Amino acid sequence: MLPPTTPREILAALLPYLKTAGAYAQQIQAQIVAQPDKDGKGDNFFASALSDADLSIQTMMEVVLLGLFPHVRFYGEEHEQTYNTKYFRAIDLGPAGDYLITLDPIDGTQFYLDGHSNYQIILAILNADEYEAAIAITPSQDIYYYSIRGEGTFKGRLDQSLEDCTQIKVENPSPAICLGWQMGAVVPHIGDSRSDPCGNRYRVYHTKTDYSKQTQIPNFNGLLSGDLAGAVLAKGQFIDGAALAFMAQEMGYIVTTFAGDPPPPLHTCRDYLRPGMVIGCSKAVHADLLAAVTAARLTRAIPNR
Repeated sequence: MLPPTTPREILAALLPYLKTAGAYAQQIQAQIVAQPDKDGKGDNFFASALSDADLSIQTMMEVVLLGLFPHVRFYGEEHEQTYNTKYFRAIDLGPAGDYLITLDPIDGTQFYLDGHSNYQIILAILNADEYEAAIAITPSQDIYYYSIRGEGTFKGRLDQSLEDCTQIKVENPSPAICLGWQMGAVVPHIGDSRSDPCGNRYRVYHTKTDYSKQTQIPNFNGLLSGDLAGAVLAKGQFIDGAALAFMAQEMGYIVTTFAGDPPPPLHTCRDYLRPGMVIGCSKAVHADLLAAVTAARLTRAIPNR
């Protein structure tokens, strides 16, 4: 019997294990003890947070991948700390058709550590130029989303198979915008001075200043759930932000760089990062966000990439 080779077949093979990982994360969330913060992440507690669940889930999925796909390329967020990185053939992008699988074992670790429900496990399949597929498991909400390149984005309960999921489109999301940690300079240009096409004032969530341990704010996966009409990221990490942007784009969101161009091919990017990303549910919302980013860039308050 030949091993799964298409992105859909790979997702289907890994889905049961991802669901088990999600059940584990949910089970221990109330008892979790934070690991020492990651080095070199500055004051960004979202980037520095590290939990037992991150390390355990990555180790589990590494074992699964090495058992099912022993020759796969694999890059996981905790690759420097796990025991299995050395057993994978490669951790970087390969030529066209030689897929790289990526994993963020707990996306939104700080949300997770503080008891919020909108953390997720994200696994993606990358080709040389673009994502072929991505899946985001949200165990505390009993849902998951997955996208296949050119086929759309789908939503289902954790007890459903890929085939049983329902395709979703952008439909009247909340007029809320999520800005990444470094995007504070955009706030004055997009806040209550602007409204969405329906006349609703945007509610802006800046993760650095609006995050609360007590009150849950939308995470970037709010693009998939309808809790966000748009988002701006200083950088799109292959393992999470850029993967969610791909999933949102497959739903119908408009995704560009700060210059308004399509995201560059993955193989042209460095350090597993796409440059700054502007994501909007419609042309009007995207134009508002792009204008706000442009205004902030003119003040040199945010980087040009």
